[in-house]
Amino acid sequence: MLKLIKKIISIALAIFLMSVSVNMFLGPHNIAAGGLTGLSIIFENLFSLDRSIIILIGNAVVLVCTFIFLGKEMFFNTVIGAALLPVIIGFIPHITFVSDIMLSMVAGSVMFGIAVSILYSNKASSGGTAIPPLILKKYFGLSTSVGLFFTDGVVVLLSLIVFSVESFFYAVFSIFITSTTMHYIESGMNKKKMVYIISDMNESISNDILHEVGRGVTIIPVIGAYKKNPLQMLMVTLNGRNYQQLLTIVNKYDKEAFMITNTVTDVHGRGFTYESGSV
Repeated sequence: MLKLIKKIISIALAIFLMSVSVNMFLGPHNIAAGGLTGLSIIFENLFSLDRSIIILIGNAVVLVCTFIFLGKEMFFNTVIGAALLPVIIGFIPHITFVSDIMLSMVAGSVMFGIAVSILYSNKASSGGTAIPPLILKKYFGLSTSVGLFFTDGVVVLLSLIVFSVESFFYAVFSIFITSTTMHYIESGMNKKKMVYIISDMNESISNDILHEVGRGVTIIPVIGAYKKNPLQMLMVTLNGRNYQQLLTIVNKYDKEAFMITNTVTDVHGRGFTYESGSV
C-alpha cells in the first residue's frame, strides 16, 4: 500500500509539472509540441473548447484502446495519469508566466521532459499520443520512436497550419529540448567513472581504494606487447565525486602509473543500484 501511495504521489507531481508547463509556458505562446496536450492547444484555438475537456475526451478514447489492444496491466499503468491530467490541467490557471517566447519555450520544455521522465520511471503514462506507438509496435512491429515521431509530427504539422511558421519551429525545438532533458535524466545523471590502472604499486593502490574510497577493485592479468612481460591491471568503477580521491591515491604511490578513464552512463549491481558495502 505504501509503495502504491508513493507511486500515485510521484505521478501526481509529474502531471502537475506537465500541466504548469502547458498552461503557463507553452500554451500561452501557441507552442503545440506534440502529444495530446499539444493537440489540445490547437483544438482550443480552433473550437474555443477548454483544453482540459479536449484532453479528457482524448484520454477516454486512449484508455479504451489501451484496454482492448494492450491489456489490463498497461491499462492500469496508464489510467492514473490519464485521469489526473485533465483534472489538474483544468485547475492550473492559463497565464503567461514568462513573456519572452524563447525563454518560455525552453523552461516549459525542460519541465515537460522532467514530468515525462518521472512518469516513465514509475512505468506510468499520461495517456495521449504515448499509447498509439505502443499499439503500432505490438501489432505492426514499428519501433516506438518511429511511432512517436509520426504521432507528434502530425500534431506539429497541424500547428503550422493553425498558427504560424514561428510556432511550428518553436514546437520542433520544444520536442528536441524535451527529448534531451529526458535523455539526460535517464542516463546523464547516473554517470560513473571506470578507471583502468597499470602500475608497479598495484597492491598498495588497490588496498587504499578498498579501504579509503570504499570501492571494489578487479585485478586483470595483461601482457605488454613490446616486452611480452606479464602485468596486472586494476579496474575500478566509482562515482565522479570519488575520482579526485582516486587520483590522489595513485599519485601518492606511482606518479608514472598508466591510467585510462572512461565515463559510463549506467552501472548496475552491488554498491550502485543497491547498497551492500564496497564492490
